[in-house]
Amino acid sequence: MTATLGPTTSASGAKAASGASPADVVRKAKEAGVQVVDLRFTDLPGTWQHFSIPLKELTEDLFAEGIGFDGSSIRGFQAINESDMLLFPDPASAFVDPCLEVPTLSLTCDVSDPVTGQRYSRDPRYVAQKAEQYLVKSGIATTAYYGPEAEFYIFNSVRFDQNAHEGYYHIDSEEGIWNSGTNGSPNQGHRPRHKEGYFPVPPVDRLQDLRSKIMLALIASGVDVEVHHHEVGTAGQTEIDMRFTTLGRMADQVMMYKYIVKNVCHQHGYTATFMPKPMFGDNGSGMHVHMSLWKDGTNLFFDPKGYALLSDAARWYIGGLIKHASALLAFAAPTTNSYRRLVPGYEAPINLIYSQRNRSAICRIPVYSKSPKAKRVEFRAPDPSSNPYLTFAALLMAGLDGIKNKIEPPKPMDVDLYDLEPEERKHVKNTPGSLNESLAALETDHAFLLEGGVFTPDLIETWLAYKRAKEVDPVALRPHPYEFFLYYDV
Repeated sequence: MTATLGPTTSASGAKAASGASPADVVRKAKEAGVQVVDLRFTDLPGTWQHFSIPLKELTEDLFAEGIGFDGSSIRGFQAINESDMLLFPDPASAFVDPCLEVPTLSLTCDVSDPVTGQRYSRDPRYVAQKAEQYLVKSGIATTAYYGPEAEFYIFNSVRFDQNAHEGYYHIDSEEGIWNSGTNGSPNQGHRPRHKEGYFPVPPVDRLQDLRSKIMLALIASGVDVEVHHHEVGTAGQTEIDMRFTTLGRMADQVMMYKYIVKNVCHQHGYTATFMPKPMFGDNGSGMHVHMSLWKDGTNLFFDPKGYALLSDAARWYIGGLIKHASALLAFAAPTTNSYRRLVPGYEAPINLIYSQRNRSAICRIPVYSKSPKAKRVEFRAPDPSSNPYLTFAALLMAGLDGIKNKIEPPKPMDVDLYDLEPEERKHVKNTPGSLNESLAALETDHAFLLEGGVFTPDLIETWLAYKRAKEVDPVALRPHPYEFFLYYDV
């Protein structure tokens, strides 16, 4: 439910472009009563890392000289013999953390090599910054606006373990429909049934106040929020939509979003997860990404004469997304669990076509508004387990490849794609069925990512090696609990 994607007086966008100086940050931190400064950066898989310094160590020199850390202890970063690295805080990223008891200023940092003095090729934030720079150099557009819809589940408890003699998970939620028969304490009923969580009011929706608290914490941190609501799944599936902004700033905000969601839930006795498919039999959690390209205040994706009011550039952009979709999913749907979500049904966007309104297409064209400012492309396959810097950058590079080479997508289809006749169905290609397939696609199709040095060969090689060694192979080696159900009595 992301609204228009285009220039406005967005507070978060203004903050990111405000040109706040190191002196401004130091002064405002003191005025706000900050006692601790938290320095944060993102590892290659996409998780925030941090360490903290006392306020007195926050000087203008810190922004210029950086501060050291051990890169060999960070996933996807350096080997132990080249471990020293530097963080450089970005003054435009400063916000007072709404989740901590001790007044703390958060600063997102860029990563550099202390020997060469160059930015680090496997710093995900650098990749997003290079993608924005490449867009401008291409001459196609000056700004890429992004608006992701990152869904998640809020549970009351979760237990899981995996070792040589057992492997299991157990989740529970007061809101889960399976608790409709629970005895032992007063049972008040009012729970959303499977796939019926979309928009019922309280008391069926038990998480209204919690979502509001998350929303207010995001706003207090400088993130513009448009809407929050219960999602389709029972047991607390949720969506909170941030207002669009530029690619790099939005990637920063996704990191803030996940951090604030998890911490506000934790403080109130809940646990939030951005796993794509934590629960069998109900909807998974996606991160549909809305995109548009602008030049000189004009939305390049709008044409009043085009299908769904799309311009040629928008159609070619879609062509690039669909052509490279399998490789893109290595970043955009980057876990083995992602492919539990990308299956028929459950609004899963597995079909490599585009369509207006149709949520089973990988590219959807929202038609809520006929305004030129509202026209955008929604790529529905990503999920919130992805690294937003790498995902957003990869999507932009695929779309630009489509525009530069005038790649035509398959013809749009406005029918229910799950009800197609076999003869029609065979012409519709699908997304990969596993992470391993997506990684293989990336291995053979990544030249478009290397354009302009946005992605580098060492990043792609590290990504492939990490995902295969740490995720694909370990999952493949372990017995699945359902295999006991199927095969124990053979």
